[in-house]
Amino acid sequence: MSLTYRVGPLTVIAVEDAAGPFFEPRSAAFPTATPRQWAEADAFDPDALTGEGEWLLRFRSYCVRIGDGPAILIDAGIGPAGSLAADWAPVPGRLPEALAEAGVAPTDVSAIVLTHLHNDHMGWAVPRDSPFTEARVVVQQSDVDAYAASREWAGQYDLLIEPLRAAGRLEVLDGDRVLAPGVRVVPTPGHTPGHQSVWVEAGDESLLVTGDLLVHAIQVLHPDLAYSSDMDPAGARASRLRMVEQVTSRGATMAVSHLGMPFVPH
Repeated sequence: MSLTYRVGPLTVIAVEDAAGPFFEPRSAAFPTATPRQWAEADAFDPDALTGEGEWLLRFRSYCVRIGDGPAILIDAGIGPAGSLAADWAPVPGRLPEALAEAGVAPTDVSAIVLTHLHNDHMGWAVPRDSPFTEARVVVQQSDVDAYAASREWAGQYDLLIEPLRAAGRLEVLDGDRVLAPGVRVVPTPGHTPGHQSVWVEAGDESLLVTGDLLVHAIQVLHPDLAYSSDMDPAGARASRLRMVEQVTSRGATMAVSHLGMPFVPH
């Protein structure tokens, strides 16, 4: 199923690759959260809670399109069976089918923005698995550098970065970049060194695709709360507070990858 949100002439389509429970208790993911904060979050986003009290993640991407023109895909899901996320995420995903149901063919996708290089956001961008064979893949230099230096993340580098670079399809940014009219990438480091988010803007209307800047409704309501998977907790907190302030001052909407709801007014 896909859902859409209009920003001026731009259509933002939420496409779900898969859904499944988080691999550890949610209390371990947000160790400083209080019972009151959990109750508020569950009331705000009840679809992110299983009947057994687990955190139910949506693995969601967003597709931005002007009319029937080229599409920009923001994040690429968990991928097929055998993907890099297969050891913990509910593969196989169905992102290509979900896009087709929304009227987007693989050849329509001219660019894939990876908010960061965690394997649940890059699955269908990995060249060996990807139907998006013509799309350039947009990442931040800081993430490329971090993953090149760490053999723990060798799969991300060897299966994604190097093949894309060899094919001439890797676009590495160092800061802000306007990718298309109304589509602007901004660095939001902390979750990873090169984490980036995407503003979709038209006149006074705007939407922020957050990636893992925010991962649960508890952070939408309490953006100061730490998430245990952030590589730089202080940096992630600073990025969250800065971007939530911008969203609030603009009266913007957020598109959050892992929430039960795809579009969150703030």
